[in-house]
Amino acid sequence: MINDNIQIGKVEYDSDMQSADLDLIKLNRVEFATGLIRMLVLSAIGIFVFFFSVPINGESKIVFAVIYNSLINLLGNYAYWVLLAIIFANLIFHVKYKYYKNTSNESALSKVYDNDTSIHTVLYAVGAFYTLLYALKVNVPGFEGFEIITGTSTGGSVFPPIVLGVLGIIIVGAVFMPLLLNYGVLEIIGVLLEPLMRPIFKVPGKAALDATASFVSSSSLGVLITNRLWKMNVYTEKEMVTIMTGFSAVSIGFAYLVIETAGLSEVFLKVYAISFVLAFIIAPIMVRIPPISKKKDVFFNGHLQTPEERIEETRYNITTIPTGFQRAVKRAFIAKSLMTNLKLSLKDGVLIIPQVLTMLSAIGVSALILAEYTPVFTWIGYVFQPILNLLQIPDAARIAASIPIGIAEMFLPVLLIQNDVEILSIEARAFVTIVSMVQIIFFSETATVMLATKSPIKVREIVICFIERTLIALPLAAIAIHLFF
Repeated sequence: MINDNIQIGKVEYDSDMQSADLDLIKLNRVEFATGLIRMLVLSAIGIFVFFFSVPINGESKIVFAVIYNSLINLLGNYAYWVLLAIIFANLIFHVKYKYYKNTSNESALSKVYDNDTSIHTVLYAVGAFYTLLYALKVNVPGFEGFEIITGTSTGGSVFPPIVLGVLGIIIVGAVFMPLLLNYGVLEIIGVLLEPLMRPIFKVPGKAALDATASFVSSSSLGVLITNRLWKMNVYTEKEMVTIMTGFSAVSIGFAYLVIETAGLSEVFLKVYAISFVLAFIIAPIMVRIPPISKKKDVFFNGHLQTPEERIEETRYNITTIPTGFQRAVKRAFIAKSLMTNLKLSLKDGVLIIPQVLTMLSAIGVSALILAEYTPVFTWIGYVFQPILNLLQIPDAARIAASIPIGIAEMFLPVLLIQNDVEILSIEARAFVTIVSMVQIIFFSETATVMLATKSPIKVREIVICFIERTLIALPLAAIAIHLFF
């Protein structure tokens, strides 16, 4: 068992202690220098990997994306056999630990499946079936499987870009996330942004890191970072759900693809800026209404957050920057060794990979089948048509179905209007694009990662959050297009 405590003099400190408690630590010169070097070097590597771009084949790409894409490319089509092995192993372990569990011999792996239900059995079996068909299609010449499952608009839109992408994100993220989360940079960000984030969004200043990671890397990474910080007792249950459902936006690169597909590449900056602003307008509204407002102010370890912890450091003063810097150095000094944090992070990553990938396969493909092969979202779209007419959105009848379909996959709304780009007004296309980008929650990726990582949010609550975000976004997006288009 790894000891979480670091001894300084005669006093032992928990390496995961709360930020304010770091002020109690007194470091001598050697200890301060050690903490400073660890903070500067390790945090700098983490920041470089997750937030800096490098030129690749004439394009600027985030270092993190380059690394995980290189990993997937290295595997080639064998990646699908690896994926199939992981997903079938998940089904086998689920059956073993759910239906044939030996309580006298529990392991870390068995605990992963503790809360699984019979619904998970169905989803895991469906995910394994979908993955088998797609792996055979990719690797066996002449095998096509069923178009409804393996077609470009269903399995082809889930497996290569999302499932394999998330596999790379979790593995590479497990290696580099400790550098970003454990060695002080969070303390500086937290102190600097607490006065802004706490009163407006009711979350710590550290949440800005999650939001930024989403915007520059991927929405899945944002969810994974948030889940990791929740388990490190940085966020309460309410804060964690607020951040996951409000700040886990798609990356800038994917946003460009969405905007370009809608025929709006010439106004990319305008559309993206509007979406960015609206996302941060919607977040403080969401945190003040159910289901998020009903979530508990309790940390992962069971500690109930006190009013003092919520209102601490909500104003800037002359000590703000020095306090953040001192805490960062102390956090870096008392942190576990890099190798220890790396082992713990990789262990966590390996334990969640099977369920995350299986759920993405099952729910992602099923959601797209529902969207592509049934009129369900068209019917739901009829509900939104009068609202769009009331908001004076052009081409309301043509774009109404694109509003609810975003819950399946955030790319679907613009794909639905792609063939009508030439005849739809720029206002209508901008409206669809903006709404889809601020809905944030979609079952082909973010919502499924939330569920697979055992985050404290239920399917019903995810759907309610999506509906609420959509209803709030509609008038805001309407105001934006009437003002700027």
